[in-house]
Amino acid sequence: MKIPTIACLVWLAFPILAFETRATDWFVNNQIGDDRFDGQDAEVRGANAGPFRSISRALRAATQGDQITLADTGQPYRESITLQGAAHSGLSYQDFRITGNGAVLDGTAPIPRDAWEPLGDGIWRFSPRRMSYQLLYLDDEPAERVVVARGELALPDLQPLQWCLFERQIYFRAEEDKAPGDYSLSLTALPVGITLVDVNRVTISELTVQGFQLDGINAHDNVFGATLRRLVLQGNARSGISVGGASRVIIQRSLIADNGAAQLRTEDHCVVQVSGCRILDHSAPAIVRQGGRIIGDDLDD
Repeated sequence: MKIPTIACLVWLAFPILAFETRATDWFVNNQIGDDRFDGQDAEVRGANAGPFRSISRALRAATQGDQITLADTGQPYRESITLQGAAHSGLSYQDFRITGNGAVLDGTAPIPRDAWEPLGDGIWRFSPRRMSYQLLYLDDEPAERVVVARGELALPDLQPLQWCLFERQIYFRAEEDKAPGDYSLSLTALPVGITLVDVNRVTISELTVQGFQLDGINAHDNVFGATLRRLVLQGNARSGISVGGASRVIIQRSLIADNGAAQLRTEDHCVVQVSGCRILDHSAPAIVRQGGRIIGDDLDD
């Protein structure tokens, strides 16, 4: 039997090495980027070389095992994104990754000044387009909410700068001699920050996700080997994180707080492993289970 030469061995190994180095890094910057750039560099290098402006554009370019790196520009990324299928999954040796570097993904939108209806005594009313869940923001932070019990027939007594959701409308009380237009008021407008469906081996890290009308992150179904690490999930109208279907998700060293109906929500047959997280329940229950299993950090199996 003839022993292969070193040259032959190198030639035989080449296809494997080429396969294992095909993952690509994509860069996004919502200030200096342009979706017509090639996304291959964090800085602008020429007419077509530089970062994308939107995360959505990077996801359209990305393939299996790639990494998307966001620049923290001090300005939120205002978009709703979806990771779905093999193109947004990891390889056997490398996860598909989105690294936020402290950036913010924000789903709020300003309320037009003329959208408010005056009712007297400083009370104003506004009818949002989406009504199932809502949060009102004041100066880019969730405003103080008065929760109205189901079946309540009367508007509660609102103090200045408080709000409530009553009879499918938002009510807000302004300070004396002021109107809603005198404040920076916004509401949760985009539906979900990050939707995951039919993906394997995904890591999302170092990102704040806030101001979405449903969930900050929704692992909808068939999400396996997903890791959510060093995230802040706050001020979303339903939950910070919702996990459903048969998904398997790990949440590590994250803060989940100030969400409207639940901080962490599970349903169906999912399994969620929680490690080193702060889940604050002062705005809504820490955990709402409609099925599923949560393990770790002194939580019940």
